[in-house]
Amino acid sequence: MDLFDWHRISVNEQASIRQALTVLDREALQIVLVVGDASRLLGTLTDGDVRRALLRGEGLDGPVTAAMNTKPLVGLSLQSETAWKRAMVEHSIRHLPIVDSDNGIVGLFYDKKEVKKRLNPVVLMLGGLGTRLRPLTETIPKPMLMVGNKPILETIVTHIAEQGFVNFYFCINYLGEQIRSYFGDGSQWGIHIEYIEENERMGTAGALSLLPEKPTMPFVVMNGDLLTKVDLTALIDFHIEHQNITTACVREYAQQVPYGVVEVEGHQVTQLVEKPVYRYFVNAGIYALSPEAMDKIPEAAFYDMPTLIEEVLVEKGNVGGFPITEYWMDIGQMPDYEQAQADYEVHFQKRSKKLS
Repeated sequence: MDLFDWHRISVNEQASIRQALTVLDREALQIVLVVGDASRLLGTLTDGDVRRALLRGEGLDGPVTAAMNTKPLVGLSLQSETAWKRAMVEHSIRHLPIVDSDNGIVGLFYDKKEVKKRLNPVVLMLGGLGTRLRPLTETIPKPMLMVGNKPILETIVTHIAEQGFVNFYFCINYLGEQIRSYFGDGSQWGIHIEYIEENERMGTAGALSLLPEKPTMPFVVMNGDLLTKVDLTALIDFHIEHQNITTACVREYAQQVPYGVVEVEGHQVTQLVEKPVYRYFVNAGIYALSPEAMDKIPEAAFYDMPTLIEEVLVEKGNVGGFPITEYWMDIGQMPDYEQAQADYEVHFQKRSKKLS
């Protein structure tokens, strides 16, 4: 019997959603066990559970019990491994908590199959000037700046390739030959890369009109200066499930007002809230698009992704919001770059060692 040590993927019922996400990120098993007294299983938490909670209005600092699945499928320790596998196949799941007769956790049984190949194209927008990071970007394109022991773009490509994606388009402009020289055809990473050259600035969506052929399946568009561990397979599945034309990844952004906020109706004060925290979803620069979205993109012209989304909304098309629960850093300014350097060892280096 080969069970994963449940202590490494567990949190107690007093934990916050944010604390549970730390465990999800650290162990990379895509599940957390929520444990009560006497090591009893109270529920499970996956990325999908967190995304649904955020869309319901829960905050990352809310209790994990507000997001967890309170009725997860479990296997019994007295059952055989064959019975566990059969249950997982029947319910299309990859993880099965194993419990004893008192619902005490014994371990985690999980599917160790190889990652499925994903043919959905991934388009990386790499043509930015990186003006706000000068002088670092005077002779190096921003995606090629070193974070940790490798260029930002190599960390991005490696993470996406590990999820099974193999077809990449690199949209290059400023100092793009450095990117082409480093990555070549992508065979070193087990992927295939085609290069799209922008002769002029085309925005975050305009370069899509230069693709050699219209995609026949949903595809990913991502800015090339994002250091993130987002699950793009979950993004594509979410996009398809909700029959969206466009899906934008969103990130929770919390802002605390440093004063007491007074709500007034007419001449009457109706409420006084001391230093409230307001939460918003902000655009994370990662998108899933259906092939029909390509019909809205003008030929060889400047065109931004927000404009595309606005056009789809005007036409009453489906636009999805996919909350990112994983690590995400937009390396736009020097403080972001410095923070990414500090974060790299925590979020990426450990994982590299674990996989080697």
